[in-house]
Amino acid sequence: MPEPWWFIPIGLAVLALVAVLCWRPVKRAAHEARFTQARKGFHQQREWLEVQFLQLVETQAKPESPKWASCEFDDPVSYVRHRSTGELSAFVAVTLALESVSKPSASATDLIGNLRVGTAVFRFDKDHWSTDGRVILNLSPSEAIRFYQNDFEMVGQEK
Repeated sequence: MPEPWWFIPIGLAVLALVAVLCWRPVKRAAHEARFTQARKGFHQQREWLEVQFLQLVETQAKPESPKWASCEFDDPVSYVRHRSTGELSAFVAVTLALESVSKPSASATDLIGNLRVGTAVFRFDKDHWSTDGRVILNLSPSEAIRFYQNDFEMVGQEK
């Protein structure tokens, strides 16, 4: 008959094996729950986040940089996770109309040549969304994700 103290290390080894086998599914479920919560929060706060984004862009603008005449946000959202930090971000396509620097009173046709595409970046920090007014110019969200594929992985997309 085996000694009773042998049951302790065997029991600990079985518990360790169960923990190792369950770690990935538990971690994946936690990421999915966090993403679902974050996505709901983004939709609830989106209008406020866009206003905050525009205010930050305006206050951080350098005097020598072109001024934005308007900024239109597209509806689709691409969600990405930073590969090393795990930080969740939302990328939204924007179309920027830059003020004409050659003419003080630009007409609508003058602004057509000054349209630029970009990607507005919003970050999910613990339990709320924020922005620092960062825009990735000249890249749509899908292009930005491909360009920064070593840093970001796509976790979701909404049309």
